[in-house]
Amino acid sequence: MRNPYRVLLIDDHPLIIDAYKRALEEVALKNNLKEFVVFTADSCESAILKINKRSKEEVFDLVFLDLKLKPSKNNKILNGEDLGVLIRKKLKGTKIIVSTSFSDSYLVSCVFKSINPEAFLIKSDLTKEVLIEAVKTVVFDLPFYSKTIINIFRKQAANDFVIDNIDRKILHELSNGTKMNELPKLLPLSIAALERRKRILKDVFNVEGKGDRSLLLLAQEKGFI
Repeated sequence: MRNPYRVLLIDDHPLIIDAYKRALEEVALKNNLKEFVVFTADSCESAILKINKRSKEEVFDLVFLDLKLKPSKNNKILNGEDLGVLIRKKLKGTKIIVSTSFSDSYLVSCVFKSINPEAFLIKSDLTKEVLIEAVKTVVFDLPFYSKTIINIFRKQAANDFVIDNIDRKILHELSNGTKMNELPKLLPLSIAALERRKRILKDVFNVEGKGDRSLLLLAQEKGFI
């Protein structure tokens, strides 16, 4: 392992950030590592600034990534999943630990397909021991999944449906009050194609025949907006 080992912690909860820092300190202490140099960000905007700066200098070795974050100012990066895609593009070789409170199987599947993180943690699974084991495992080049993720793997039926970036932007715009007939001005699809995607989303979330509010409430509950 190279020293110093640069880590970016992206989460909007100070207590979570502190827990990550303590886990990093303990891993360093118990494994004779020189040091972890830690940077933090609490929103998509602040994370983008650090990612862009590092991509021009030295890269981050490891990123802890929450999925529920305040969008960037230009609304191009809506959440942690979008950030993960940006990290994969700009910071080659950076390891990603996704840590989220959301355990919806569709969301987990989408994140694996878009980011393929080296570790995936559900926050309700987290203990000091789990965090330490996750960091140690990923640093030494092995994947790590918390118990809820493993259970999702076991139970998840084969399903190739993925909620992609366009779907998430549709949900995001609708949640902000944008009308369907206004979406073609914001997204590169016709109104017919956008309506079709919305019907599929309602089917996926099992709210067929219900209004947009039901779709948006469920999408928010499952962590997509």
